[in-house]
Amino acid sequence: MATRRDARERAVQFLYHWDLNPGKDLTEALARFWQMHGAPAGMRAHAETLARGALDHREALDDCIREYAENWDVARMGAVDRNIMRLAVYEMLHCDDVPPVVSVNEAVDLAKYFCSRESGRFVNGVLDRIRKTLARPARTPVGTDPA
Repeated sequence: MATRRDARERAVQFLYHWDLNPGKDLTEALARFWQMHGAPAGMRAHAETLARGALDHREALDDCIREYAENWDVARMGAVDRNIMRLAVYEMLHCDDVPPVVSVNEAVDLAKYFCSRESGRFVNGVLDRIRKTLARPARTPVGTDPA
């Protein structure tokens, strides 16, 4: 059974690929990606939603990351770290069904998995600064009663 974590992992893999090899046709690039990385339909749909959302908002996401990553230019960050943070910030800003702390925790786990403990610390530091600025509950999805 595929999970949201699996979808996030695939979304990060695609974002990384697109970041290093930008194409002209996103739909075609996604089709090629799925040919190489088979996935159940539900996970695939969720991963595509995340990847497309992060790409649609990429400039604003990079501006947000740049603002809270002290002394770091987004272009000089590791490509994996950069794309993990893009995905997490996209979720925090545009996916009301995901509590911000979940986005942060998932991003830290992905950074540790794909990179290193140091990447996990870096990603956590930047994303936690962003999370603290949000005008929504950190631990509950929007529209649910925290009580």
